[in-house]
Amino acid sequence: MAFRLAILWLWKLIDPLFYICSRLQYILDDQKKRSIFRVRVTKYRGKRIILSDGTVIGKNDLLLKIHLHNVRLLMEYVRIKNELKRSRMIYKLVLQSMPALTNYLKAHPKQDKIKAIIGITTLNRGVQSLGFECFIPQSYCYRVVKQLGQLPIFLLSGTPLKHYPKHELTYLFLSKEFLYGNYGQKTVSK
Repeated sequence: MAFRLAILWLWKLIDPLFYICSRLQYILDDQKKRSIFRVRVTKYRGKRIILSDGTVIGKNDLLLKIHLHNVRLLMEYVRIKNELKRSRMIYKLVLQSMPALTNYLKAHPKQDKIKAIIGITTLNRGVQSLGFECFIPQSYCYRVVKQLGQLPIFLLSGTPLKHYPKHELTYLFLSKEFLYGNYGQKTVSK
């Protein structure tokens, strides 16, 4: 536990440099506090995908890529031992950040060209209730590389390694219209 906390503190110190190099943007909530999301506009490079509302995402379409602020999550996560409570904490933080994500996208200069939200994660349980749709990346090599990149985060979370194979790498998509319609004009309760 002490080693894990030391690694997390080191990561927390290095994280601002990663933030600068990655071109990520923080999303601020109504109280001007940083939400759990950091984002950047990206071009989609995968195979064509059709979302349930009819949104078609093809190669080179602009998407808003969301990144969870992992070091912030993990600093809270390591204090919670119960897996169910951990899942609820992440779900609650994401749910509370959705209106801020909506406001950010509505104010973005390229909002007319951005088709959807995309995320890449192994934390995909319960995301459908937030409106996300899950797709497995087609490229085996891409999945392996990304999954290996997620391994250090998984190890720092304190979850037993035997559970790692259950966490399949997934694309999360959320259409802009769904985001606006479900998170646009309401405040999510805490």
